[in-house]
Amino acid sequence: MTENVKHPFGKYNGNEAEYVLRALDTENPDNKACSWVQRFEEAFAAKIGAKFAVAVNSGTSGLHAALYAAGVGPGEEVIQPAMTVVMDAYATIHLGGIPVFADIVAETQHIDPVDIARKITARTKAIITVSWQGLPVDMDPIMQLAQKHNLVVVDDSAQTMMGRYKGKISGTKAHIGVFSFENKKHLTTGSEGGMIVTSDEVFATQARKFAGIGYKHMTATAGRTHLALSTVQDPSYERFDTVGLNYRMNAISAAVGMAQLERVDHIVARRQACARMFLEATEGCRWMIPQTVMAGVEHSYYTFAVDYRGESERGVKWKEFYNRYMAMGGDGFYGCVVTPYLEISLRNKTFGAHRMEAGLCPVAEALQLRIMQFKTNYRDLGIAQKKAELLSRLIDEIGR
Repeated sequence: MTENVKHPFGKYNGNEAEYVLRALDTENPDNKACSWVQRFEEAFAAKIGAKFAVAVNSGTSGLHAALYAAGVGPGEEVIQPAMTVVMDAYATIHLGGIPVFADIVAETQHIDPVDIARKITARTKAIITVSWQGLPVDMDPIMQLAQKHNLVVVDDSAQTMMGRYKGKISGTKAHIGVFSFENKKHLTTGSEGGMIVTSDEVFATQARKFAGIGYKHMTATAGRTHLALSTVQDPSYERFDTVGLNYRMNAISAAVGMAQLERVDHIVARRQACARMFLEATEGCRWMIPQTVMAGVEHSYYTFAVDYRGESERGVKWKEFYNRYMAMGGDGFYGCVVTPYLEISLRNKTFGAHRMEAGLCPVAEALQLRIMQFKTNYRDLGIAQKKAELLSRLIDEIGR
């Protein structure tokens, strides 16, 4: 594969441009034989070890379709982590469901199975897990709970790519997995995009129908069965059996995704290399605590996230540390997104018997204010090394 000579560290330095041009060639017989979306779906499913993949136009629409496939309807509860983006709740609400937030385990920043068990009721239909920051969730205890209570587990793997849990790639241990290909993610389809994966044919069919405007002949794999033109051109032909939405991925996005997928192992390895630099920089620091990675888990490092305790341990506030790092030449790092039920769009609203207010998940609420998320998407590892060295120097100045 030829790297882009002008931009050797560019994001799209594989076959992206070539594949897009091929996708635009309306006279190319290959495009008529098999769509780029279908190629991308099949290649992605094979890469991560799922039977079925359904390409969609964003990770959020993928969550919506996945919860529909899981059977979530009005008044039914979906348990989800208090540390995640608000879109998990939005997907639940748009189906008439009720988001129920479970607290997290501070060391991993993941949903706490013990709190999940406390939150299960007769109305619970599904559990959303989130492989946060690129770290796959400890799925075994959650899947055991799901089996015991006949629940469907949807793993939001938007921030994870090729992360592994006990030999399986993130997103494949749950009943349904959802990936995001938004521009900042490990793998991107150019700007927005997503993929639903499952090894259950019924879930795959339902998700594809919902995301494909409800065409009745859509299937788990090819999207639509082949029908004689005399059938579909008949005025009495009925097309739809599902009330769905148009969440389909376009061919150009799929072409970009195919080229990115060819290099995904390299892309993920580069993020992991950046994270190792930051791990080394923070080694021995008692007040910058990285996520705990349990045995049998491989972190894919969407970001390098730490629990910053510098204010209580060293008297240095979060923002003061940020400003000092920036003044030294470091890159701006990110704070953690606000706990979903405290976002303006949900705060103080009531869904079913659940009011969205402070105090629901105290571990997540406290940790959210302390987290620092350092970038790992450097394409020049030399720059990443310099930023990590600056971080190490600042930690030394404050005192490890």
